Amino acid sequence: QVQLVESGGGLVQPGGSRRLSCTASGSFFRLNVMGWYRQAPGKQRELVAVMTSGGIASYADSVKGRFTISRDNAKNTVALEMNSLKLEDTAVYYCKAATTVFDYWGQGTRVTVSS
Repeated sequence: QVQLVESGGGLVQPGGSRRLSCTASGSFFRLNVMGWYRQAPGKQRELVAVMTSGGIASYADSVKGRFTISRDNAKNTVALEMNSLKLEDTAVYYCKAATTVFDYWGQGTRVTVSS
């Protein structure tokens, strides 16, 4: 079992920055992929950014150049640095961690971009 706890959500103005963090705990051998998804009101959950245990990152086109994912394998943490935030980035952001058997999700942290 893997427990994921996110932090860092909140209200931010357009053009601002925010950093999300996620810490994994529990009993597992290795987390292959860790990353972030988001779900805006009335929309499906979508990938934002993920990173493999080897450090390979993938981003949604909508956040490339603005968001940066980082990961600390020793601490089982993953972070998302979000810059130049736009109104359309408003969503609940979920941390996801994948082992070879299961995918685990955090409870979500809300990011609201508004003036």
